[in-house]
Amino acid sequence: MPGVKKNKLIKLDISFGELPDGHQFIRPKNFDPLKYPWGLKNESVEEAFSGFLLNRIPGEQRGRFMDELWRVLIPSGKVTIIVPYWTSPRSIQDPSSAWPPIVEQSFLYFNKGWRESQKIYNTFRCDFDFTYGHSMDQETLSRNDETRPFWIKHYINSVTDLHVTLTKRK
Repeated sequence: MPGVKKNKLIKLDISFGELPDGHQFIRPKNFDPLKYPWGLKNESVEEAFSGFLLNRIPGEQRGRFMDELWRVLIPSGKVTIIVPYWTSPRSIQDPSSAWPPIVEQSFLYFNKGWRESQKIYNTFRCDFDFTYGHSMDQETLSRNDETRPFWIKHYINSVTDLHVTLTKRK
């Protein structure tokens, strides 16, 4: 519509630490991702990136963080979350890491359909679909495609990080 100004969508950085130069993601001035509600409008974020922050949030508070992400993302908006993998010492060596370590199945709790099917009635509002992948150590990477999943499942230290992409369901 002529004369109507559209709000510009942002790509939000909610990582622990700073992203390298050249990233398209921004962190608003004085933004604290652990103080709710965030100073962002509903559905104002098209994409978000969170590296090594979710693992620093105590388990019982992670739902509030995910609800806030869900609120600010546009429908079908995506967030990429990277956390240390639970079988890696990195998931527990940092004193600022919170319990429990995060596994792939942790993200099921942020899907409304799964919560309902399991009769888990908590206060979460968020509803995300998700996919995941792993950063692996060099020895695991050197294995063939058939061997790698076995190593991931059975050997500690074979995976360093869990990479999850969540998509906001409408």
